[in-house]
Amino acid sequence: MNTDPSIAIVTGAASGIGFATALRLAAAGHSIVAVDVDADRLEHTRSAVEAAGGSVSLHAFDIRDATAFESLLAEVGTPRILANIAGVGVAAPAAETSTADWDRVIGVNLTATFTSCRAVLPGMVEAGGGIIVNVGSIAGVVGVRNRAAYCASKGGVIALTKSIAADYVGQGIRVNAICPGTVASEWIDKILADAPDPVAARKAMEERQLDGRMGTPDEVAAGIAFLVSDDGRFVNGSAFMMDGGMTAV
Repeated sequence: MNTDPSIAIVTGAASGIGFATALRLAAAGHSIVAVDVDADRLEHTRSAVEAAGGSVSLHAFDIRDATAFESLLAEVGTPRILANIAGVGVAAPAAETSTADWDRVIGVNLTATFTSCRAVLPGMVEAGGGIIVNVGSIAGVVGVRNRAAYCASKGGVIALTKSIAADYVGQGIRVNAICPGTVASEWIDKILADAPDPVAARKAMEERQLDGRMGTPDEVAAGIAFLVSDDGRFVNGSAFMMDGGMTAV
């Protein structure tokens, strides 16, 4: 895939899909601006990117801090690529979801996606273009039990993505959401560890997938790499499903 080497801001870059995306985009020649709340684990991202011959700078702050994000832009400049990957979740039905948990999930997953997009868009317009990929989820398009806040946040991300794409189409800016299904992650590991029978819970989760397995962070990162590449130049305003076929049936 032909991708113009330039600055790529990747949030949630210390682990999971964010970490895998940082590596993918670095391999494509982009200078990675890695953002995460976990400063210690960002060092692992630095080591991995640099070991592969890439360029990376680390920026540790809570993505909900819009002022910190604006300060980041003042430091590194307008990126060609923004990958909004940082995310959190809580496993609880609506009646058992606290306001604090609701605010945290909506704040990280949806509001921070909005504020970071809002921050980069003027510079992208001035530069003549840019690419934004927001991480949604199949939970934003189908109902998932015990995920009230998460589903609401990801549905919002998908709607926000489509709205921004419509606002800036024709100005060289593409905005897409990538919507993973169940992906092996630390959050999934924690959910399974808290189950009465973790082994049985993992087996049941895997069997719910159409092809009998969960996705991997690198598979989702490959989708993001496509969307930001020249090969994805005609994709705009989409909710790009990467779920092993879960939403096809």
